[in-house]
Amino acid sequence: MVLKDSSFLKKATPAGFLISLGIVFGDIGTSPLYVMKAIMGEAVISKNFVLGAISAVFWTLTFQTTLKYVILTLRADNNGEGGILSLYALVRKKKKWIVIPAIIGASTLLADGMITPPISVTSAIEGITILQPNIPVVPIVIVILSFVFFFQRFGTNLVGKSFGPIMVIWFGTLGILGLSQLIKYPEIIKALNPYYVFVFLKDFNGYWLLGAVFLCTTGADALYSDLGHCGRKNIQVSWTFVKICLLLNYMGQGAWLLNLSGSTLNGENPFYRIMPDWFLVPGIILATVATIIASQALITGSFTLVGEAVRLNIWPKVRTLFPTEERGQIYIPAVNLLLFVGCLFMVIFFQESEKMEAAYGLAITITMLNTTILLSFYLPTLKTGRIINIALVTLFILIELAFFSSNLSKFSEGGWISIMVAVILSSLMWIWFMGKRIKHTYIAYENIHSNIKLIEEVSNDETIPKFATNLVYLSSAETDGLIESSIIYSIVNKKPKRADVYYFIHVEFTDDPRTLEYKTEILSEGRIIKIVFILGFRIEPRLSVFFRKAIQDLMISGEVNIMSRYHSLAQYKIVGDFRFVVLERVYNYDPNLSPYKQLMLSLYSSLKALSISEGKAFGLDTSSVTIEKVPLVTYTKASKNVTLKRVNK
Repeated sequence: MVLKDSSFLKKATPAGFLISLGIVFGDIGTSPLYVMKAIMGEAVISKNFVLGAISAVFWTLTFQTTLKYVILTLRADNNGEGGILSLYALVRKKKKWIVIPAIIGASTLLADGMITPPISVTSAIEGITILQPNIPVVPIVIVILSFVFFFQRFGTNLVGKSFGPIMVIWFGTLGILGLSQLIKYPEIIKALNPYYVFVFLKDFNGYWLLGAVFLCTTGADALYSDLGHCGRKNIQVSWTFVKICLLLNYMGQGAWLLNLSGSTLNGENPFYRIMPDWFLVPGIILATVATIIASQALITGSFTLVGEAVRLNIWPKVRTLFPTEERGQIYIPAVNLLLFVGCLFMVIFFQESEKMEAAYGLAITITMLNTTILLSFYLPTLKTGRIINIALVTLFILIELAFFSSNLSKFSEGGWISIMVAVILSSLMWIWFMGKRIKHTYIAYENIHSNIKLIEEVSNDETIPKFATNLVYLSSAETDGLIESSIIYSIVNKKPKRADVYYFIHVEFTDDPRTLEYKTEILSEGRIIKIVFILGFRIEPRLSVFFRKAIQDLMISGEVNIMSRYHSLAQYKIVGDFRFVVLERVYNYDPNLSPYKQLMLSLYSSLKALSISEGKAFGLDTSSVTIEKVPLVTYTKASKNVTLKRVNK
């Protein structure tokens, strides 16, 4: 759920508290389902082992989640928006190479999203095996995930309104269950002493168990991504409640484990064992609902992430739908299908949550490392002092490198799958980013003012068949006074296009995520107009809607007349026809280009063929769009260095 009233985001409110619980903490809030089970494994349980494990979880949540994300990273507020790409937008002008950690971090976040829903839902459903050992868990998980992904197309507005209250019940239940065990065995409170972390690392080979400990904080990056939906104050206040409930539950599980000293878990899950027998069925149902909510939040977060990547030019243009009018509600069918197929593969491949635990977390450690790299460029703006900034970044990198190296043991156990997916996604992003950058160097521009008279002559020449009453070109010219040479060529040379009014539209995406503005330049009164739309990278570029609004303003001010100029129609005051022309630049071989750039452009062209057209990407009515293909490398440029000798006279 997201709110229309952005003023709500600026302060903590009861409504904000509920909504934060519903959409921010689903992933991290369902971690008690599998963390302690993963840490204990088949090891012989001892008092110091349990105290060390709980202590490691507590200090991980304190340093990694609370200090890094809730206190510091949430301050990297890009005009109300958060997430690794919002952070990248804040600092991308610092260094050109900053795009690399942004791409790697975004791709690993998406890759890890393919295993988070399966491990959460599977862990919840496996609780049924306590009552019915032979129940088929995998088919039930597949049905639940299919249900979740199918309903993405309808938006999450109505369902989202119930997320908050349900998660209040969930976290309250976590706290009460943990407290019931902690009262019986208060000795577990000793785990808050960091001394037991060192005991855990030294005496129990705990370094290699840090990969399991890390699972308690895997939702921290998703927490930052939801900044724009809830606001910093609401997330910080609700995290206090969430952390208390999580710690109570972890300590409750630890207290129960103290009773098993000298034995092993033998496949049992401490999360369900601390439940009273009468509460087991309601507890399993509640856990299942909580994991569905966690999955829902992660999926919608992936849509937002890809939507941002498209407008930051690091992801191919994909079909994007807006199922509701709520701010930020988007649905990307291709991403939904990608995640769904990935999740089904994980369920079928691993079968059990225990095997998923062995592979889970490796990719997200890479996300966190790259977030830290980007954060290091933002911290100086907080004016906390250079020494403090260096100390903080060093602390986070050391912690995350420790988690990463311990998680490397998961590579052969299934972690290779998420890394492979991340590599594929990173490659796709890099090809698109580099392809657009190289392609941009080939686009030739010329002074638009020197062509105004020529365009007016074409408009007045009745020997040229009229192409449209209102002719609109999409332009990539970012500098005032310039226009692509290919647009002038299209109007004058290719097939002269006579129109009564010419519009040149340019879309400029800003680092401010929610900007929605436009400006106009009248190049020839009532005849040639340039409109620049200035959009934030989280604004869906619905150009048909924005253009219509801009035209209405121009008509009211008397700057343009869009009525039909045909004699038979003009007397009835009928609005003239509009025709959009989109120039599609096709890469043709350039021998002067380096092999690397040739490869990037070739791969980029292949990706572009799979992506949607510019017209669809900008929300234009495709029935009124004309696509013109133009060569990226012009004849003039390609033949510049060619010496051709004539031999006959």
